[in-house]
Amino acid sequence: MSARIEHVVTSGTFELDGGSWEVDNNVWLVGDDREVLVIDAAHDHAAIAAAVGPRRLAGIVCTHAHNDHINAAPALAALGGGAPMMLHPADTVLWKATHPGIVPEVALADGDVLTVAGTDLHVLHTPGHAPGAVCLYAPELGALFSGDTLFQGGPGATGRSYSDFPTIIGSIRDRLLTLPADTTVHTGHGGNTSIAAEAPHLETWIARGH
Repeated sequence: MSARIEHVVTSGTFELDGGSWEVDNNVWLVGDDREVLVIDAAHDHAAIAAAVGPRRLAGIVCTHAHNDHINAAPALAALGGGAPMMLHPADTVLWKATHPGIVPEVALADGDVLTVAGTDLHVLHTPGHAPGAVCLYAPELGALFSGDTLFQGGPGATGRSYSDFPTIIGSIRDRLLTLPADTTVHTGHGGNTSIAAEAPHLETWIARGH
């Protein structure tokens, strides 16, 4: 039996470059009745812990290190018995801005495979929104967890520090739009989409520049 996908929405602020914005974040849980992996521990560790319940917390994957995706990670890890926090090291500078003195236990790399409840999640390094941004592809579930790399309607924002539009376009074109068309995209904010729904619009995004 494969893992199932669960969803929690938490609210708080995203802060970068001196600005602050109110945001709702999607927190994704992948697992079964025994263990679960959390993708992006945002804002409210208690709400996420309640969704995990008595299950073993296998780890906390950070799709990138903007504060709104990681601010609840250490507290959730502590509640989860010291579950490892996982981050691509290219986002260390962003992580340190939120959690100085704390180091994620697992350095993610492109091609890594994380297994939870007998289901594999493949780590895809997809820089652009942030240098260490990753997506998780679970072929058995027909699911992509895209963080802030791909949304319904286009790429994640690239107008702030450590981001780059041509880089995110390359990541989406080469790493994500090559996935099966019927893959459901579970995003970091807002509603789900699919590879089929987004792929036809790549040239439009390039032309508009965001």
